[in-house]
Amino acid sequence: MDINKIIARAKAILLTPRTEWPVIAAEPDTVAGLFTGYILILAAIPTIIHFLSVSVIGVSVPFLGSYRVDLAAGLTSSVVFYVLSLVGVFIVALIVEALAPTFGGEKNRVQALKAVAYAFTASWVASIIGIVPGLGIIASLAGLIYGLYLLNLGLPFTMKCPPEKALGYTIVTVIAAIIVEIVLGIIISKMGGFYGMGMNRGLGSYNSHINGAAGTFANGSAAAGLQQWAQRMQDASKQVDAAQKSGDTNAQANAVGQMVGAALGSGGKVESLAPDRIKPFLPDTLDGLKRTQSAAERNGALGMQISKATATYSDGANHTLDLEITDTGSLKGLVGFAAGWGGVEQESENDTGYEKTYKSGGQLVHEKWNKQSQSGEYGVVIGDRFSVDVKGNATSIDELKQAVASIDASGLEALKNVGVSAN
Repeated sequence: MDINKIIARAKAILLTPRTEWPVIAAEPDTVAGLFTGYILILAAIPTIIHFLSVSVIGVSVPFLGSYRVDLAAGLTSSVVFYVLSLVGVFIVALIVEALAPTFGGEKNRVQALKAVAYAFTASWVASIIGIVPGLGIIASLAGLIYGLYLLNLGLPFTMKCPPEKALGYTIVTVIAAIIVEIVLGIIISKMGGFYGMGMNRGLGSYNSHINGAAGTFANGSAAAGLQQWAQRMQDASKQVDAAQKSGDTNAQANAVGQMVGAALGSGGKVESLAPDRIKPFLPDTLDGLKRTQSAAERNGALGMQISKATATYSDGANHTLDLEITDTGSLKGLVGFAAGWGGVEQESENDTGYEKTYKSGGQLVHEKWNKQSQSGEYGVVIGDRFSVDVKGNATSIDELKQAVASIDASGLEALKNVGVSAN
C-alpha cells in the first residue's frame, strides 16, 4: 500500500477521469487488493468525520442547540458505519457484475468493484467539506452527482458495455445502490448507530513543521499520520494474505481482527480493560459527595471492545454528579485522530450558556455549561484512549473541572498500552 499512489489515483479519477478509466480497467488487480490498497483508506474518511461530528464536536440541531452523542456510543456507531459501508460497496459491486449481461457488458467481479470503488471516490472525498457548517447537504449532493458521472463514464471501460447503454446501466445501478443504502441504514439504526448524522462540522487547522527526510510528510501533520496508518494497513493486509494461504481458521480470524484494528487507527487488536480493572478508578467520594451507586461493564461488537465504568455521587438532596470513565479499546485510533493530528476545535455560545471543544496540555477537552440550570459537563481524553467525563449540577464549571482533576489520570495514562496487540 502506497499512500502517495492512493492520493494520486484519487486525484486522477476526480480531475481526469476520461484518461484514467482506461488505465484503471487495464490494471491487473484482485478484490482483496482493491480493498486493502484503496477502499479501506478512502472509506475511512467519512467514518472519521462521522465520529468527530457526533461525539467530539457535536451536531447542531436548529432551535434546540448542539447535540453531542456519548463518546462510547459514537465510537461504536462509527465502527458499524465503517464496516457496513465496506459491505455496501461490495454488495453494489455484485449488483454491477450481475447486471453486466443485461446491458451488453461482461461479468467480471474485479472490474465491477473497480467501477464502484472509483465512482464512490467523489462522495468519500466530498465528505471532507461536508463537516463545514451549512455545507453538509451540498457536499453530499456534489459527491453523488459527480459519482454518477464517474460511473457512467467508467462502465464502458470496466464492464465493456456499449457506451450508448452506459446511462441505463448507471441508472439501474444507482437505484439498486439506494436500496442497499436504505437496508444498511435500517441495520445501523437497529444497532443503535447514528447513520449520516453530523456531516456539518469542520476540522481545525493542521500544524506541521518542516522535516528534512525525503519522501515523507512533516512530523505531526495529518498527511504524516495518514501515511503511518497506511503502512500499518499494508502490514495487516500481508498477514491476512498469509493467513488465507495457511488455511488456519483461527489465524484467519485473528488476521482480520488485526486489519480492522489497523483500519481504525489503533495499530492492531486492543482488548479493553476488564470491569474489575477499570472500576477501581471510580473514587469513593467526588467533590465532597459520596458515591451512591456504581457499575462497570465490557462490551464487544464486530470484534471490537469497549469498557465503561460509571458512578453517581450525591449529597442526598439536590446536588448530584455523574462520572463516566470509558476505555475505547480498539477504537482508540479514532480518539487519537481527534486528539492528535485532527486538530479539533469548536466553540459556541448563546444566552443560556456555552459549549466548546479544544486541546489543553496535549489532551482533548470538552466542556458545556448552562447558567440557567447551573449544570454542565466536563470531560477529557487521557492517553488517546480513556475518556473521563463528569456531568451534573454545580456552582460553576470549575467545580466539574476539579472533579475530573481528582480522578487518577496518571494511573489511566499508564494503562494506555495494556491489551494492545500490535500488527
